[in-house]
Amino acid sequence: MSATALISPGFAAAGPDTRFDWPLRPHPVVGRPFDPPEQDWLPGHRGVDLAGTRGQAVYAAGPGTVVFAGKVAGKPVVAILHAGGLRTTYEPVEGEVRVGRRVTRDTRIGELAAGHGGCAAPACLHWGLRRESTAHASREYLDPLGLLRRTPIRLKPVEPDRPGGN
Repeated sequence: MSATALISPGFAAAGPDTRFDWPLRPHPVVGRPFDPPEQDWLPGHRGVDLAGTRGQAVYAAGPGTVVFAGKVAGKPVVAILHAGGLRTTYEPVEGEVRVGRRVTRDTRIGELAAGHGGCAAPACLHWGLRRESTAHASREYLDPLGLLRRTPIRLKPVEPDRPGGN
């Protein structure tokens, strides 16, 4: 599967306990979209940047368990593991949660910090998503906006042209 793969719409619509929501409230502006590299080792934008303000509350996007709350390369990061091997990351976020804590989509996990490079807003949340496979020791970056689908997309079959023009 490629890095541009979509999340299964059925996952986000499975029920109230598994739905995802925006990590910033109210609904933020997407400052920079997901732009994965063609190959995993090349540079790219493996998440989305959401415009916010310094000190704004950041919420878990969905239910899961906090698996990291600390600094990476000097920036504060929180990571949450969700069902199906999905992991969301939130940066730069001054975490208020400890590793091992179970969260819901409405759990406040910290405050947005300033300092995300390339952000035109006073502060931006870099929201990332990846699917991890322990069986294959791999990870696949996905567009986190795919988590926000509320209803599955259904395609109707195309009927072939009938003789007579109908």
